Amino acid sequence: MEEMSEKKTIEVRDAYSLPEDVLEAVHTALNEDVEEIASLFKVLADPTRLRILKALEIQSLCVCVLVEATDQKHSALSYHLKLLKEAGLVDSRRERSFQIYDLTEFGNLLLKHIERHFEKS
Repeated sequence: MEEMSEKKTIEVRDAYSLPEDVLEAVHTALNEDVEEIASLFKVLADPTRLRILKALEIQSLCVCVLVEATDQKHSALSYHLKLLKEAGLVDSRRERSFQIYDLTEFGNLLLKHIERHFEKS
């Protein structure tokens, strides 16, 4: 039995066209630097970091409370908090001998938006 390789041909009846300004805008969007946005999504992709954000949504906390409430070590939580801070999602301040972390306005808005999206699903 002979094997025949068939090639499919697609016939386009109506050409798909875009106005030149729209095509230019599409090219601009596709060439835009999105590394900062991609980095933010990488930070948000970790369940531990999302849990930290949700905890900070309730109240500003020190690392010691997060250590007590999770099975994470102080160094691991500090690392996660550092990444969240670099992403602009949390901020910190010193109170006596404690480093207190809280959500930034951006972190709070982003978390609320994400939560609203998943409430609808």
